[in-house]
Amino acid sequence: MSFLELLKIEFIKVKRGKIIPLIFIAPLFVVTSGVANLHSYFSPEYTNPWAAMFIQSALVYAYYLLPFSMIVVCVMIAGRETGSNGILKMLALPVSRQALSAAKFCVLLFYLLMEMTVFLIVFVITGLIAVKNTGITEALPILYLLKWCTCLFLTMLPGAAAMWAITVLFEKPLLSVGLNLLLIIPGVLMANTPLWIVYPYCYSGYLVSCSLHDFTAEGAGAGFHLFPFLPCAILIFALALTAAVTGFGKKEMR
Repeated sequence: MSFLELLKIEFIKVKRGKIIPLIFIAPLFVVTSGVANLHSYFSPEYTNPWAAMFIQSALVYAYYLLPFSMIVVCVMIAGRETGSNGILKMLALPVSRQALSAAKFCVLLFYLLMEMTVFLIVFVITGLIAVKNTGITEALPILYLLKWCTCLFLTMLPGAAAMWAITVLFEKPLLSVGLNLLLIIPGVLMANTPLWIVYPYCYSGYLVSCSLHDFTAEGAGAGFHLFPFLPCAILIFALALTAAVTGFGKKEMR
């Protein structure tokens, strides 16, 4: 069985799940509340309203709501096999367990991309309504929004790999969810220390924090630098994905 066929099967498995409604909850909540909080401060002379709305919406979303939703997606994807000993039936087929784990991780990344797309669409619609009601004539900076949403997606990849590894290695859903939550909660604190570089759960939030510093002109030199972030992020992503791929179904194979 080719990897593409395996990937197709994984999408069929989760098709009847409730993952798609789930990924709408966080973007809808954070965008509407973020834009609403700033809406009353806007005036026709207000400058950079789109950047202000985006940072206000993305700050809490990147630190907490996006990782929280990905934890739930991880558990729901893994639960398709753990329920009713489905993992044993799957491993009995001539399918590599490593390829199976990699296919499931690709499904997770697909839903991450889908949630970021929903976030962008909801933000654009809500933002257009806000600027229209306040008489602001600034054009929609679509390239700016695409750039930052893409950056949020990319910086979330190491964290998603770590979440998937924990979900695979700790088979009990409550244990994996609890551990992932414990790692997400101190994300803001870690982002304000030099250790943020080795803490993938705060990468996306740190990115938004840097944009906030730049926007308020209070963080000169506090921009998001690719080095040494990029090598460290790639290493963490590779290690976490390797742990998930090699650990998937290992206990059942014994």
